Amino acid sequence: MPTDRIVIRKYENRRLYDTSRSRYVNLDALAALIREGADVQVVDAKTGEDLTRVILTQIITEDAKDQPTGLPLELLRQLIVASDKARQDFMMWYLKSAFENYQKVQEAIQSQLSGVRQAAWSPLETVRRMFTPPEAAASEATELDQLRNRIVELEEQLQSRSKPSGGRKKANRQKSGATKTRHKE
Repeated sequence: MPTDRIVIRKYENRRLYDTSRSRYVNLDALAALIREGADVQVVDAKTGEDLTRVILTQIITEDAKDQPTGLPLELLRQLIVASDKARQDFMMWYLKSAFENYQKVQEAIQSQLSGVRQAAWSPLETVRRMFTPPEAAASEATELDQLRNRIVELEEQLQSRSKPSGGRKKANRQKSGATKTRHKE
């Protein structure tokens, strides 16, 4: 799903300005945008330098302060040690692969939970059908059909009332003319 890029300007006073919505944002709001799938780019307001990587890292570290869990210390140490290009590329490949696998596992878990919910409701529905007499099931279906027909009738009435017609004025004139003739008699 392609999204438009949201450009955030970072000023010297460390304030972040969302140019797409014309408002200042904080790191939490920026993190929320990213979690919603927004493509965010942070640039220095004065130089135009891309600061996205720095700000995203800052968001991660701010999140880590509040939670005792996070990236393992050994991995963080290895990220600091990985100073040359080859090691950085490997670490990025490794992290990306690990994250993709994590997402696949999460999707599989969600899929399994959905299946469990459906399996749990299926026996309940079967039991309900077993204990509902056929006459009651038939009357439920008939009642449902009656309600559907009534909805169609009401929609038709609404449509006929909402249509502008020149005939209303004419009908009103005819009614007022009929009352005038009655008064004369």
